[in-house]
Amino acid sequence: MATITAAMVKELREKTSAGMMDCKSALNETGGDIEAAIDWLRKKGLSRAAKKAGRVAAEGLVAVESSGHYAAVVEVNSETDFVARNDQFQAFAREVAKVALNGAGTLESLEQAHFPGEAGTVKDKLQQLIATIGENMTLRRVSTLQVKNGFIASYVHNVISEGLGKIAVIVALESTGNVDVLATLGRQIAMHIAASNPLAVDETGIDAAIIEREKAILAEKNSGKPAQVLEKIVEGGIKTYFKEVTLLNQPFVHDSSKTVAQVLKEAEGKVGGPVALTGFVRYALGEGIEKEETLDFAAEVAAAAGTKA
Repeated sequence: MATITAAMVKELREKTSAGMMDCKSALNETGGDIEAAIDWLRKKGLSRAAKKAGRVAAEGLVAVESSGHYAAVVEVNSETDFVARNDQFQAFAREVAKVALNGAGTLESLEQAHFPGEAGTVKDKLQQLIATIGENMTLRRVSTLQVKNGFIASYVHNVISEGLGKIAVIVALESTGNVDVLATLGRQIAMHIAASNPLAVDETGIDAAIIEREKAILAEKNSGKPAQVLEKIVEGGIKTYFKEVTLLNQPFVHDSSKTVAQVLKEAEGKVGGPVALTGFVRYALGEGIEKEETLDFAAEVAAAAGTKA
């Protein structure tokens, strides 16, 4: 068996732009033959995929899968919305959500999980898809929720296909009551979350750094006032802030005369027992990704056509 050196890996990586571990695997598979390793990477689609890895992938889909007591949501990104409408891409996103439903809930574990119907992992399948479709794609994030009793409801906004869209929400309701009533209530709350984008279930879930930042802003806006007055203004402002950004304190979008907490309490009679909202996840496609802005439209078109503007 040939000895694979760091210099060999470096050379192959420079020639193919493939990842270091992929280059090492290729050299091991081909007994250290550089040219054969290049062919091996090309056949696997890894050489082409690596060259696309630097492109910004901010489009794509969010996908949801639920089994009642368990639910998972994933975000899979592509460079263009056109690819997000590709049947292969949609099938991949949908299948990855199913894999995530039975996984550990971390991105690393999901990438290394076996992809159904294939010999390799989810990560391997994604690399193949990149090579086939010709765009950079990323499996960006995954979250899961579960309840011991009750129901996890879901809602997908801007639906492209079943369980796939631009905004996805899962919300966990813990209860021993009627599951059908919980499912209806949960979907309404999931729709509320999609529209209102709360930061947390209640104030205990708000990061301390965020609270301090809000206090600093309130203090700056009211600078020059007596210390006691300023303290009360900041205290009142934080209470108002919590009402705006915490789910249970927000006015319910389906009936703004009630808060979400009041809606949950009133629903207990129909459900047949106490209802606790134990968590939610809201994914909006591409949030937090810095997109490249092209200001010169003529240059953009020329670049796509491979000509000069």
